[in-house]
Amino acid sequence: MSKRPGPLLLAETFGDLVAASLALRLRSFEAIVSGRDAPANLPQVAPHDAVMLERALKAWNRRLPWRTLCFEQGLAAERWLRRRGLASRLHYGAAGRGEGPVAHVWVTSGTVPVVGCEQAGEFVELAQFPHAEAPQSREN
Repeated sequence: MSKRPGPLLLAETFGDLVAASLALRLRSFEAIVSGRDAPANLPQVAPHDAVMLERALKAWNRRLPWRTLCFEQGLAAERWLRRRGLASRLHYGAAGRGEGPVAHVWVTSGTVPVVGCEQAGEFVELAQFPHAEAPQSREN
C-alpha cells in the first residue's frame, strides 16, 4: 500500500485547491456552500482513499506560495468527493480562543473522516453543508 499520493491525485488536488482558493477570494463562504442538496444514499469514500486525499492536500499546503487552510482544503476535498459521486459533508464550527472566536472546517464522507477532522473535537459545530436533516420534533 502506497504511503504517498500518486501524481494524478496530486495534479487533481492542485486544481481543486486553486479553484477553492479563488472561490473564497471572489465569493463569500456562505455563497459558495448555499443551495447544495444532499443526494441520497451515496457511497462513502474508502478509508485509504481519504487518507491519500488528505495527504495530497497537506502536501500542497506546504508547497504552494499561498496559504491553503481548512476552508480551502475542505472545499477542495468536497469537490474531489462529489466529482466521484461519493458522499461528502462539509462541517463548519467555531471555538473561543485567546483574542476571539476561531472557525474551522472539516469534511467527512459518511462515517469516514477526510480532512480537518483531527481538530474537529475542539470546535462546536454550527452548520453542515449540505444541511443535515433536522431531527423530527415530538408534538404532544
